[in-house]
Amino acid sequence: MAADLIAPSILSADFAKLGEEVDNVLAAGADIVHFDVMDNHYVPNLTIGPLVCEALRKHGVTAPIDVHLMVKPVDRIIPDFAAAGATYITFHPEASEHVDRTLQLIRDEGCKAGLVFNPATPLSYLDYVLEKVDIILLMSVNPGFGGQSFIASTLDKLRRVRKMIDNSGFDIRLEVDGGVKTDNIAEIKAAGADTFVSGSGIFGKGKDSDPHRYDSIIAQMREAMGRVER
Repeated sequence: MAADLIAPSILSADFAKLGEEVDNVLAAGADIVHFDVMDNHYVPNLTIGPLVCEALRKHGVTAPIDVHLMVKPVDRIIPDFAAAGATYITFHPEASEHVDRTLQLIRDEGCKAGLVFNPATPLSYLDYVLEKVDIILLMSVNPGFGGQSFIASTLDKLRRVRKMIDNSGFDIRLEVDGGVKTDNIAEIKAAGADTFVSGSGIFGKGKDSDPHRYDSIIAQMREAMGRVER
């Protein structure tokens, strides 16, 4: 079974000192840096682009960077994020004219590829491309804004995808994003997730406080997950 990975979303970090924020949260035990890329078109918000990814790499960040593209169309921006240092690039199937082609483009650029499913998006897209998918991300909120509450129906969807992955025999991570906090991460793991995106649940109101607060939050998450056998 794959190790559980914690992926703080920098959407909730203090952008005035982003390099320091990322350093602190990785030092506190986080595994992956999660990028929420919004275009004010596919979703109603505008966030960050490849230059921020490149800046963090130049700053010295060596941890995997997980780029979640909430943009439409997606193909044009994929090579830019790959060149900027992305490790994973995930996208929404509704935002691509040719899902198989976009997955292959990500892999051809040297990154791991993934599909993202909104709460009401069917999983049927996976029926024909599972062999090209390295990570599946289930949104447990509707995309576009941070700080939303976890949608409980995601748990059943996680169970379905976990069974699909296990039956496939492929090495695919199962990620969840939206409303993940210390008080529900155990339940989310029990449903089958192994990669956990958390923005406000980690950064939250601690932007201007002691960075050691991240140690406590991530330790609490690890402790909660440790009580669960998947």
